[in-house]
Amino acid sequence: QKDDSQRLLESFNSGEKEHTLMKSKAEPYTSKGEMVLEESESPLNSNVTAFALKAKVIYPINQKFRPLADGSSNPSLHENPKQAVLPNQVTETSTSGSLGSLSQGDKEDCSCSTTIHSTTSDDRFQARAFLKVTSFPEVLTCESFDVKLCLCSLILKDLMLLDTELRKEKHVMFIQVLRIYLTDFHRKKKITDDLFKKILLIQENDFEELQKQLDSRLQNTEMSGAHNSEYQTLEDLERKEREYSEHIIDNMEAFWKQTDKAQQAFLDQSKCSSAKATKITMDLTEKMIAVESLLSESQDLQAMEIQERLFNWELMVKIIDSLKSYIPEECKCRLSIVSNILDHLTVKNNLSVRQKEELLTDLHKAFWEQLAHFSNECIQQSKDLILKRLECRAKNREEFKHRQKAEQGSLLGKTFHNKDINDFLKAYHELLEKHRQEQWELEEEDDCESTEAVADLYKELYSKASHALVELVTELFHQTLPVVTGLSVRECELLKEEWQENLIPQLEKWETHRQRRWNLFREQLLEEKKLWIKEHALSAVMQKHLSEKQEKIIQGVVSRLGCLSDESVNFILQKHRLLLCSVLRRLTLRRVGMVALACMRMSRKKSLLQELRVQHTLQKGSSPCQDEDQWQLQKAVESHILEEEEKLEEETQQTHLEFHQQLVTEIQEALQFLQQHMEHVIGRTLLHHARREAGKKSSDDGEDFKERLVEAAVESVYGTSNNINRLVQNYYQQLGKITEDYEGKKLQQLKSLQAERSERNRLKKKQETELALKEKQTKGLLNVSSTVHQRMVLQQKKVLAQFELQQQFRLESLKQKLLGLHHLETELEHQLQEAEQDFVSELAVLARVPVAVKKKPSKRSKPAGGKTNSKRKTFQSAESADKDDSHENIQEPRGLTSGLCR
Repeated sequence: QKDDSQRLLESFNSGEKEHTLMKSKAEPYTSKGEMVLEESESPLNSNVTAFALKAKVIYPINQKFRPLADGSSNPSLHENPKQAVLPNQVTETSTSGSLGSLSQGDKEDCSCSTTIHSTTSDDRFQARAFLKVTSFPEVLTCESFDVKLCLCSLILKDLMLLDTELRKEKHVMFIQVLRIYLTDFHRKKKITDDLFKKILLIQENDFEELQKQLDSRLQNTEMSGAHNSEYQTLEDLERKEREYSEHIIDNMEAFWKQTDKAQQAFLDQSKCSSAKATKITMDLTEKMIAVESLLSESQDLQAMEIQERLFNWELMVKIIDSLKSYIPEECKCRLSIVSNILDHLTVKNNLSVRQKEELLTDLHKAFWEQLAHFSNECIQQSKDLILKRLECRAKNREEFKHRQKAEQGSLLGKTFHNKDINDFLKAYHELLEKHRQEQWELEEEDDCESTEAVADLYKELYSKASHALVELVTELFHQTLPVVTGLSVRECELLKEEWQENLIPQLEKWETHRQRRWNLFREQLLEEKKLWIKEHALSAVMQKHLSEKQEKIIQGVVSRLGCLSDESVNFILQKHRLLLCSVLRRLTLRRVGMVALACMRMSRKKSLLQELRVQHTLQKGSSPCQDEDQWQLQKAVESHILEEEEKLEEETQQTHLEFHQQLVTEIQEALQFLQQHMEHVIGRTLLHHARREAGKKSSDDGEDFKERLVEAAVESVYGTSNNINRLVQNYYQQLGKITEDYEGKKLQQLKSLQAERSERNRLKKKQETELALKEKQTKGLLNVSSTVHQRMVLQQKKVLAQFELQQQFRLESLKQKLLGLHHLETELEHQLQEAEQDFVSELAVLARVPVAVKKKPSKRSKPAGGKTNSKRKTFQSAESADKDDSHENIQEPRGLTSGLCR
């Protein structure tokens, strides 16, 4: 009979659970199997379950009509299909602490070792829709299964908002820095007022157009795949995050192209010198590097605060969840004690079994009907409260934005000079940081106030429910029992006092369980914090590795060029550092988003395993093993939990690996953009360097002297055709001898370099042979002490090291060859210059031209010969010989050498 009473309570709990499942069928995008998944919990808190496990029987706990002790059935428990529902059983507000979780639910057997991996596939889970929320207070009305998903989606939303704010800040800073330089030129009268306004207007319009294009693409991404504006799926969220990252990288590439275009337009229209233009470009790049450094530091701090906000949100949600579970747990204790008292009266034959069942049924029905009314009021009040607070928050946010814009406009309206650019960047960034912090604090305060307000509503609901139950129990003992049992009022009063006395230890026991559950939750939260800290450290390592690798690559590229000046090399390195900082900052934020997505994907299995672990811990602490069967059952549960933990860890690693591979792909795409942009930068730098070198050589004068020499030789009567021809032939013979000596030295040097390279290769092969012998000797030890993966890593490092060594040898060999050839070419140019000078001097003496020829070399930076024109072979007069020779030295200083060599 006592078991029948206990089963009645379990039957009622099962009925509540069936109603919850029926309600959940109407929820969009939710299947019955998935709802069963979220409701599946450990049954170790049920005496009936323990008995069923021990007796190896299966009891149909969802049977509609349960047999009573006298063989009849009582349909009154289920005659009302729309019976009262607790607020935490409603689809929008159900939690893990609902009354339905107290019973077994829709399980096929009573074993607590039911796997958490076989109920729903990952694909179906990713396609399951959850509520789309825009702020934390909305999460307080979500069901427990969706809470983690909703909170992580808010984290992704905050990360996206942070990225947008930092991007706009960078755009504004660039425009302001450009404005400061333009103002300086305008103040010095180097550009007109109209040109000043025109340049700024063009750049602002171009950046606005870039932002419009980005907004349009993001809007298309947001709308694609959205079947319901109120709900979203994890699959859609992952796709949107991936497409968003692609759009941001494309926008970043367009932004840097636009900045290069803006700088070039400014320099072209200001018509400043080449040196001045180079200095301005270097300064702009340096200032933008400072901007990226500020933004990167701010982003790291904000990302950590966003992660911390997630844990604060989970604590607040847990508080509400605990309050929701308080009502059914306490009601269960109170009703259970009433059932025990009635059982005692039944044993004493004061009550029949049927009378007892009817009394309990009437008590349950009356209580839950009243509680349903209170719960509906609480739910509606919670929704109205949160809606009102969200409206107030939106209004305050708009007012705050207007105040922010006014402060920013005041700072941007001030006049800054070139020397004040760093002060402006620091002041503007600090202002925006202050605004972000103020907004952050206001939202946190509002979140706490919203949680406290909702908590007060559920405390009021608890008070009403407790008072209603006390009144019903009082009515039972004071009015109903004296009539049914024939006991005196005093005896019934003593029964009520006994009920109150027995209630105190039960509530204390449940409070202890609740406190232990809370401590377990805090431990779980601490473990999650450690995981986020670990991911943050890995992100820092990734950023450092990519930065060092890219710096090494660009250093190698610049060193191979060799011909650039230090100023050009510094500009290339600065430009690369700027683009790399921008790319790495974006990839770092993307990695944080991927951690949140991985957390969302594994939240379902983690929550189920955690609930199983908590139930087992509580059961183990409350009722120690008293016989062999209980001990074996406990060991089986522990073994199952360990097995599920291993499976979960394996799936978690697989999920992280999948996201890591996706991140690597995005890194490669971003670095491809970096490489392409740097190719254009290096190409423009080489072109600028070539033009500058050509300008230097074309500036080698001597044209005036040669023109005067030609005129004097034409007018001179001393220079005959034979004399001129003899001078030219001697000059050609001297050039031929110089060229022949150059070719011989060049051939000898190439042979020497070839011999050195052969010797180096021989030594390298000898070393490789010795190394191979050592590897053979240690191969057995390596096979025993190392795993396959470790050996593969070692082999990979070995191959890469050999490749880098060979690359270094090739580069050193090429450098030696280039240095040697450069030295020979310099010596050749010097000899050609001396031969040309001697020829010009002899011609001047022959023509009796009184010109100081020795002043010529001081005007040449890099003397060289000129290309022999076809007219030179037909020289028959001094005029033609001198004119051709002078023109060659002015127009093509290197051509003469190459022509005579041929």
